Amino acid sequence: MRLTTTPKMKGRIATISRLRSHAIARGYRSGLEAKAAEQIAEAGHEVLYETDKIEYTWPQRKSTYRPDFKLPKPGGFFYVETKGVWTVEDRQKHHLLRQQHPDLDIRFVFSNCNSRLYKKSPTTYAAYCEKHNLTYANKVIPQEWLDEGKEIPSNEPISTNPEPSD
Repeated sequence: MRLTTTPKMKGRIATISRLRSHAIARGYRSGLEAKAAEQIAEAGHEVLYETDKIEYTWPQRKSTYRPDFKLPKPGGFFYVETKGVWTVEDRQKHHLLRQQHPDLDIRFVFSNCNSRLYKKSPTTYAAYCEKHNLTYANKVIPQEWLDEGKEIPSNEPISTNPEPSD
């Protein structure tokens, strides 16, 4: 484990786990992202990590969102967003994205879907997702998500503009 301090920390010591430091060295921001990338590669898919930027408007300002992973599915693609800590800002961002891009298929993989939204919250990440009709999984990308793209011939490109469904 590596220990680091910064001037902002005023003497506190932050720890970075071995898994996270290896993930960072491989270009990911967390160990969960690194595990998801490994799982995607093992399933025979190309790892498309943070390849797209999706524009959306946060009230009063333009913003972009870079989904963690892009996976194929019949008729297009879907995104996988991995989350260890799911902040209120992240939840707000995803509500805005759903309002402004209702055709996007964004799915979540949580490091622990039973985590609470905040310290004494009665609501878990899983309960929140169910209430808001968000697709989620715990710890790993479900095999059925990975299998969705296996029906697409490998020489067929992943469409970046899926046809709207009726």
